Amino acid sequence: MANLKNAKKRILVNKKKEVRNNNYEASIKTAIKKTERAIARKDKDLANENLAVAIKRIDKAAGAKVIAKNTAARKKSRLTKKVNSMVTE
Repeated sequence: MANLKNAKKRILVNKKKEVRNNNYEASIKTAIKKTERAIARKDKDLANENLAVAIKRIDKAAGAKVIAKNTAARKKSRLTKKVNSMVTE
């Protein structure tokens, strides 16, 4: 266990940040899964709605520096490409 006051504080702060980061990650994964399920069902309207939600959540996580901006861009690009390929079919 930490003995210094600032070390104890860092432990508490790190736990709070871990919870926040896990919530961001979970919400991103959920949004992506919902979008992919809509794509699998070939539901264009639902896929587009879920895509907008997923992009919003990915951007928020990138803004909070939970994920890197290039990772966010890659996730958005891949998901958008899947939705667009479904729409053109």
